[in-house]
Amino acid sequence: MAAGNRKSIRKIVAALVTGTAACAYIMSPVVVYAQANNNGGTGAVTSPIKVNVPEGSKLVLSSNELTYNKDAQIVTATGAVQINYGGYRMVAQKVEYNQKSGRMMALGNVELITPDGNRMYGDKMDVTDSFSDGFVNALRIEMPDNTRLAAEKGERVGGTQMILSKGVYTACMACSEQGRAPLWQVKAQRVVQNGVTHTVRLEHARFELFGQPIAYIPWIEVPDNTVKRKSGFLFPSASISQRLGVGLKVPYYYVISPSMDATVTATGFTNQGLLLEGEFRQRLENGTHVLRVAGIDQMNSSKFNAGSSDAEHDLRGMVSSKADFRINPRWTFGWDVMLQSDNNFSRTYGLEGVNQSTHTNQAYLTGLGKRNYFDMRAFYYNVQNADDSSIAEKQQAYVYPSIDYHYVDPKSVLGGELSATMNFTHLSRDKTSVLDATTALGDSSLNDRYLGLSGNYTRLSTELQWQRTFTTDQGLVLTPLAAARGDVYGLDMNAPGAGTYSGNYDNNDYATRGMVTAGLEAKYPFLITTSNSTHVFEPIAQIYVRPDEQLAGRLPNEDAQSFVFDATNLFDRDKFSGFDRVEGGTRANVGWRYTGSFDNGYKLQHIFGQSYQLGGRNSFATTDLAGVGSDSGLETTRSDYVTMFGLTTPQGISLATSYRFDEKDFAFRRGDTSVGFSNDIFQTSLIYTHIAAQPQYGFTSNQDEIQSRAQVKFKEYWSVFGTVSYDINSGDFTRQGVGVSYEDECTIFTVSFLNKKDSTAQAASDWSVGARLTFRTLGDVNLGNVQNATF
Repeated sequence: MAAGNRKSIRKIVAALVTGTAACAYIMSPVVVYAQANNNGGTGAVTSPIKVNVPEGSKLVLSSNELTYNKDAQIVTATGAVQINYGGYRMVAQKVEYNQKSGRMMALGNVELITPDGNRMYGDKMDVTDSFSDGFVNALRIEMPDNTRLAAEKGERVGGTQMILSKGVYTACMACSEQGRAPLWQVKAQRVVQNGVTHTVRLEHARFELFGQPIAYIPWIEVPDNTVKRKSGFLFPSASISQRLGVGLKVPYYYVISPSMDATVTATGFTNQGLLLEGEFRQRLENGTHVLRVAGIDQMNSSKFNAGSSDAEHDLRGMVSSKADFRINPRWTFGWDVMLQSDNNFSRTYGLEGVNQSTHTNQAYLTGLGKRNYFDMRAFYYNVQNADDSSIAEKQQAYVYPSIDYHYVDPKSVLGGELSATMNFTHLSRDKTSVLDATTALGDSSLNDRYLGLSGNYTRLSTELQWQRTFTTDQGLVLTPLAAARGDVYGLDMNAPGAGTYSGNYDNNDYATRGMVTAGLEAKYPFLITTSNSTHVFEPIAQIYVRPDEQLAGRLPNEDAQSFVFDATNLFDRDKFSGFDRVEGGTRANVGWRYTGSFDNGYKLQHIFGQSYQLGGRNSFATTDLAGVGSDSGLETTRSDYVTMFGLTTPQGISLATSYRFDEKDFAFRRGDTSVGFSNDIFQTSLIYTHIAAQPQYGFTSNQDEIQSRAQVKFKEYWSVFGTVSYDINSGDFTRQGVGVSYEDECTIFTVSFLNKKDSTAQAASDWSVGARLTFRTLGDVNLGNVQNATF
């Protein structure tokens, strides 16, 4: 035995490891279906094995016997052969290297484990020492992501081609029942990977489901794993719509350059004809840009509701552009804009990303520093509805721009923190947006609600705030606060109609106002601990002393309309949601916060409190163009009570409540109750919402709605789900949906039905059917959309 011939032994191992890995390299082409990658292209499943032995790697060889036949020049390792080399581990019954022929052979239960976790199995492996030719018998590969490949023989020819004979690929787990096929698998009589053209040719390939062939491809060529993007057809999808009919979508992906690609999609609808879409994508050095176009010449517009946008326009189209660029690590800018032929095209045809009831077009510039923030945005709103004569879009504002800036001084000022906030807004509107109280509500005693005046509007707001926190020896936490704010308005807006507004609107071209605030917050937290729980109870009292709000109700209100008084803003210094309104007068907020945590997993949260107008004019009781403050619970000297309560349990039960009660008789004014339960078998949620009548806001009666969703897993992989929304006052179901789903480690199948009332009068469909079939590593087959009915 020539044990000292280490160079020969190292050749054996190198030949074995690299040759085996080279043979395994062909496993990915067996997948016969191309899949969409991150940038929309097609490509085969990524190859799991790359030969990469680090320099200086130590060889560890173990066997029962090692012999060297000097005459035949054959080195043989026999019996329980184990080789570790550069992260590769291999076992076999026998390994033989012939120095004359330059061939290496491993025999008997050959197993190779690569550094990335892939396992290769074979009965016999035979390769040349140059690795340009060779074969593996009874090849089987298992990858860490639970995908598997098997073939009768794998062969490498001429150093450029890898050939599999009778290959089988699946991402499903191996079946425990003997002879039972996996849920799905791909079989091909012959698979050839060309290392020069970087393509994979599959011959006589078929896709099998439950052991039965459902699709046959006599010949197909796809890119191999070295190609990140390749032009070709992507998975088609289908849809069903009440007025569009059955739709079949076929996308084609085209690679233009390493930084540009495009997708062209043709969708045929049985009722409306051919919809064409194009999407162009470009990646630049510092960002991305996407350009989309779509169009259709409807062949049967009468299927839509008469007089609707969908029925009145035959030739319809859309163009959109979206970009995002990073100037440097702190600054970004971009835009998202859409233009269409009529006000409902994108929503009717469900064009992804632009099919919202209101699509927000915007351009932005954002900067984020360690202690400051800058954001500048311009807005335009596309209101999508089926009313062809709608002026809703013209009633929306053109915002150009809105600028926000916030800065916190890094140095302490008088022992506290000094910060500055600025907002600049300029906008215009073509049509006044007004809710006529007499027409809409039949009540001439109420003011009309002006959500926006036509004309031009400019405002600059700046505010300085200082605060400092003290903690006494007894644990009392005191936070004094001082703030000063100023606003400058430029107004060129049409005044409210005569006799429709009692707030003495300011008709001047310019206006200014100011506000100074002195405040103090006192908190006295109690920490209570027991052997199995921790409780924090925190009484809170705040007082803010301010003059009356200047020009209250006499100025436009563009950004402070979405106001709801609840426990989340009880302790806010200024409870208005925007800059156009500001709290005035002296106000006190009083209440408590509680948090409880138990060792057995139970957690509790609670807030309760009330607000008091101690002096000056109550801003929430002041007439406002938009009606903000009316029926808010803050318009009285003593506010309504607000509270919230939350509970989570280790059993999967959750409870969340938020209520507002009348300050006089504790009547229920507004609230939400949410109850949920979740475990491995059953998930459900129930939400009850109550809003008392608010005539000033256009709601003449109480609003009460129940929403519920549930999902039950009734077998190992099967589940059924449903959703329902019920309007208690009208007795109508506003949303109903049901579906069934199957999901295992390699396959997802979902089918659902959804029926809902569309308050925005979308005319395409009152109901929808959706289905999705997903084969892991291969791709999806879609019919409609199943997202709206599932959790």
